[in-house]
Amino acid sequence: MKIWIDADACPRDVKDIVFKRSAKQRFPVTLVANKLQPTPKWRWITAVQVAHGLDVADEHIVQHAQPGDLVITQDVPLAAELIDKGVAALSVRGELWTEANIGERLSVRDMMTEARAMGMVTGGPPPFDAKAKQSFANAFDRWLTKHRG
Repeated sequence: MKIWIDADACPRDVKDIVFKRSAKQRFPVTLVANKLQPTPKWRWITAVQVAHGLDVADEHIVQHAQPGDLVITQDVPLAAELIDKGVAALSVRGELWTEANIGERLSVRDMMTEARAMGMVTGGPPPFDAKAKQSFANAFDRWLTKHRG
């Protein structure tokens, strides 16, 4: 089991939660981003810097993540690709994406993208606040408990 973090847009609080749990349980963590990511100096935590470009980090994660791994991402299309591959995906707000809910999430994402393009909706997701941080921590702990025994 390995934890992957789609790190370019991942909130620092989410990374810190993963690092703290990893310090206690020593599971491998890999951050993937197009800019260098600071990480604790532990041998089981690594960072991969990919070339700049649209979806380059996503492609790296899809190519390397395996069933049994968990990917932490805000990217719904990436989560859909991972689920098709049998890899678990968890949002930074604590939603575990599954075969049962990813289709709806993709539809909502596409609808919001179209609404923004037409000027009907402005802005993005709500701020990452203490409630979102706690939701992520709880969902991550549940996933670890279920998959680490």
